[in-house]
Amino acid sequence: MKIWDLPTRLYHWLQAILFMALIITGYNGEGPHIQLGLGLFTLVMWRIVWGIVGSETNRFKQFVRSPKFMWQYFRGQEEQSVGHNPAGGWMVVSLLLCLLLQCISGLVLAGFADSLPLAELWLTDWLFDIFSLIHDWLFYVLPLLIFMHVSAIIGYKLCDKPLLLAMFTGYQAKYTAISIRFESNLKALLVLIVTVFVTIALVTRS
Repeated sequence: MKIWDLPTRLYHWLQAILFMALIITGYNGEGPHIQLGLGLFTLVMWRIVWGIVGSETNRFKQFVRSPKFMWQYFRGQEEQSVGHNPAGGWMVVSLLLCLLLQCISGLVLAGFADSLPLAELWLTDWLFDIFSLIHDWLFYVLPLLIFMHVSAIIGYKLCDKPLLLAMFTGYQAKYTAISIRFESNLKALLVLIVTVFVTIALVTRS
């Protein structure tokens, strides 16, 4: 049964590639680190919007659950979730928030915030140092979150619940009779175009 649309799968792997490239260029201090960061910023914005207007399994309201619901899920008191389970849903939110914060802090450090309205008033040296600290801190936190994410995937694989294949094919074998609403690829493309223009506007103002 199909559970992931094509735009989401493309986003997932593009994000993984960009993140690895950013880790390498950030560690070495060489290469197109800023350009890669702008690309990741665009993708993360797209995913956040797609989490509101996208296909059913991508929407935050479908997989972001309360701690009580998550506890009941792991005790077997709730039905199996289609797509992200409650713990996986919170991992997605954590990764997106950290990636967004890492991108924003990187943009500030690269000077893209200097031309924002009243930047000379609110972008103080103290705040700049805070963004620098956040960027350095997340450099270590994000790989840890990804390690936890990959470990969970491996764990589910060992429990005969393959999740990785579905992110390639879009299909998950264990679901058979559940109706899922998918949005069109054209809609996903339009959302991407909007986020690209937001990034371009940010770059051209700097």
